[in-house]
Amino acid sequence: MKEVLKIAVKAVDDKKASDIVAMDISGVASFADYFLICSGDSSRQIHAIADEVAAKLAAKGYRAAHIEGYNHAEWILLDYVDLVVHIFSKKARAYYDLERLWRDAKTIDVAKLLQVEQQESVPVRRTRKRKS
Repeated sequence: MKEVLKIAVKAVDDKKASDIVAMDISGVASFADYFLICSGDSSRQIHAIADEVAAKLAAKGYRAAHIEGYNHAEWILLDYVDLVVHIFSKKARAYYDLERLWRDAKTIDVAKLLQVEQQESVPVRRTRKRKS
């Protein structure tokens, strides 16, 4: 799984996005490998989710090639070439229904992505063997 997707999933989860869906669209589209779709309850939360995704990915060296909808905060699109992040208001998400439009894509288990991210971020405690 691409690092960029794992980072973005963790970022939207950190900002309490709802209805998080990750899709592998590589088999049905040539412009990207993954979609990450989520919702926010208010324009303030939608902005916060977008800002968190951008900040977390920038910290790892990823920059959005294109950003759309930030000023309106009904549907913010962050295009990272291999990954396209869609952050919707609940109303806009129901209207555009990307999950239906891209139903031929494979759905990725977001809970597993979050588990993997948590396991990778927990430091491993090493102990020395005692000399006998």
